[in-house]
Amino acid sequence: MAATNSQMIIDVHCHVVSPDRAKYPLAPLGGKQSDWSSERPTTPEQLIAAMDTAGVAQAAVVQASTAYGHDSSYLADSIKRFPARFTGVFSIDPLDPQAPEQIDHWHGQGMTGMRVFTTGSTMPGQQTWLDDERAYPVWQKAGELNLPVAMQMTAQGIPLLLKIVKAFPNTNFLLDHLARPVINDGPPYAAAESLWGLADYKNIYLKITSRTVEHCQAGKATPETFMPKLVSTFGSERLLWGSNFPAHDDTLPNIVKETLHVLASVSETDRANILAGTAQRLYPVLQ
Repeated sequence: MAATNSQMIIDVHCHVVSPDRAKYPLAPLGGKQSDWSSERPTTPEQLIAAMDTAGVAQAAVVQASTAYGHDSSYLADSIKRFPARFTGVFSIDPLDPQAPEQIDHWHGQGMTGMRVFTTGSTMPGQQTWLDDERAYPVWQKAGELNLPVAMQMTAQGIPLLLKIVKAFPNTNFLLDHLARPVINDGPPYAAAESLWGLADYKNIYLKITSRTVEHCQAGKATPETFMPKLVSTFGSERLLWGSNFPAHDDTLPNIVKETLHVLASVSETDRANILAGTAQRLYPVLQ
């Protein structure tokens, strides 16, 4: 492996998309395929090649919902072929009456995480069903099976999220892209007040992604002021890193390089947690 540094790195937010649309037909959420999945389909072999070049040891590969919706067949096939490098995060509709059975199906296919999609490029706006009681069996089952729930959402959904976070304290919720807070106002980052208010909920984890890396270097934000505040507020044991490759239009080595740059202002112990340790605790198969 052509590692670019000596630190263990695990990517918890990358995607695979097949160029074979006959074998793996498209069914994007929102009815329109995302541009990135159309322009940059990435096979597991291509993802591993990028990981090897970037020095990424393993990955929790997240279902490409804007290509396949809730059909995680390609993801399941990919992780079965490379179990030493990947685990999988499948996608479901929590309001589907068959959702508990779908959880059992994908979990039986070797998946160790679940994703819920409430906003995105093909489905803009924050959906308002997060606290719907029809989804309660899903949150309960995720906790029982120790499946971390990745939440694709915006900060506007946080009040709804907190209702289920409080109701299901044994279920871990991972907020993709930190739930997309506004941070370009700079310190003390008052515009991200709803983000800081999540610190007391110990079953909330935050994914630092390429979006975070870009935004903490925009406007009045700097890595030296934002990253230490994030770590001191939540603790690095609740922070983990995901590249968003290939949705993020850059090479994986460059994404890793920029990530290490913005994490330079936190301690070596905290970097180790963010880059691998937290991921290994949430996805024990990646030990």
